Amino acid sequence: MSALLNAEQIQAKFDGSPFIAWLGLSVRDVNHEQGELTVLAPMRPEFERGAASGQWHGGPLAAVIDTVGDFAVGMLLGRGLPTINFRVDYLRPAVNTALTAVARVRRNGRSVGVADVDLYNDQGALVAIGRATYATLSQG
Repeated sequence: MSALLNAEQIQAKFDGSPFIAWLGLSVRDVNHEQGELTVLAPMRPEFERGAASGQWHGGPLAAVIDTVGDFAVGMLLGRGLPTINFRVDYLRPAVNTALTAVARVRRNGRSVGVADVDLYNDQGALVAIGRATYATLSQG
């Protein structure tokens, strides 16, 4: 069985990836028993839908969902995983806010893992939800 990833190890993997580091993600909580990972995503001007709008573009929202879902499943396997598929439902605009992503592992199977990710604004309102599947087969 692979070693579990703790918060510091996940953060190191985030910081070691140029794209994820650019997103500025920071780990807030890891709960292996519940299969939950909580991550903060700060707003950046590069994420804006329109210049000086303060509104998140859907692309960075999707990237946060995919990344946090990946590491929710991956924290149980000791590594990052390739994405098979994912979807996003945008529920309301995210404007002038950081986002908190809460990922819950729904399946941690031998070949496929599934995670649901909820994105909340600073006021605790749900702004987007996503579900993703990841390949969990041993790499090697």
